[in-house]
Amino acid sequence: MTDETQEQQITAVGNEMSASFLAAKKRSDATLAAIEQNPGKFTMLTGDRPTGRLHLGHYFGSIRERVAMQNRGVNSNIIIADYQVITDRDTTAHIEDNVLNLVLDYMAAGIDPEKTMIFTHSAVPAENQLMLPFLSLVTEAELHRNPTVKSEMEASGHALTGLLLTYPVHQACDILFCKANVVPIGKDNLPHVEITRTIARRFNERYAKKHPVFPEPAAILSEAPEIPGLDGRKMSKSYGNSIMLGATAQETAKLIKKSPTDSERRIMFDPIARPQVSALLTTAGLVTGRDPKEIAEEIGDSGAGALKAYVIESVNSFLEPHRARREELAKDMDYVRDVLAEGNKKANAIANETLEQVRDAMGMRY
Repeated sequence: MTDETQEQQITAVGNEMSASFLAAKKRSDATLAAIEQNPGKFTMLTGDRPTGRLHLGHYFGSIRERVAMQNRGVNSNIIIADYQVITDRDTTAHIEDNVLNLVLDYMAAGIDPEKTMIFTHSAVPAENQLMLPFLSLVTEAELHRNPTVKSEMEASGHALTGLLLTYPVHQACDILFCKANVVPIGKDNLPHVEITRTIARRFNERYAKKHPVFPEPAAILSEAPEIPGLDGRKMSKSYGNSIMLGATAQETAKLIKKSPTDSERRIMFDPIARPQVSALLTTAGLVTGRDPKEIAEEIGDSGAGALKAYVIESVNSFLEPHRARREELAKDMDYVRDVLAEGNKKANAIANETLEQVRDAMGMRY
């Protein structure tokens, strides 16, 4: 392949991705408008891997919007994707603790188990059984092309496992088993929803032309800003730069005090030239609802110490209600387990019914 041919192919892929994003954005905007008019017509699926505790990035990036969707009247479902932990990890140590703490943080943030079904992968066999017919609907090349799979494999440093390669198909099972027609995501996860739409369409075309079984879900593209960690890098549990929702006020203060800044005394918001100072200003802006530039001007020549003091006070004030609700819920862990058990029970009933519909469509009822 010549350099010119390779460059043409890269350009073509880039143009295709751009066109796909524009189509998804148009669909997202139309779906949001429809949700405002009739939220009860929509079913949402979203979730997290239980690889650790939730942090402020999770709250502003997804949880806040989940609560808003739930409260609008959208039929809401949250999957705790415990099987997906082993896509790129060799252990399930601490997984029970992580799962229960996710449930605690969800409820403390406003997720109501009476309105939102919270469940785990491993407890819903029929959902996972959808993997078999769904895998027959995608090609190996399509799986290898998924950019999220590539980036997660590179980040983990692991060899490409079969589970990681088929991760997008497993996510399609999560979305389609409950007939979700909206999936809130960031732009980076758009390929997962696109392959889910492809699987739904191919299943209906191949097995259920007269009576389609699955909807083609729309991605709701998040408008949430990318939230940097305290060191200016992406907020991540693995970097140790995250403010956990369940951290105490003292733990939060200690973490912020230790966060790096720079040698400039005057505080300015400049994410390119001064990423670490700007990360602290961004955090303060999110929890106070203020413009980070305005906060920077207010602190001015008072330096990094004054900035950190402001961030500590702002974050702790913001998280105080969450911590109080979380602490109260944690007094009754049997209730937290009951919430999960009830969610798993509901998810199993839905998954069993969907699997029966799939078997009927495929002529596999004997």
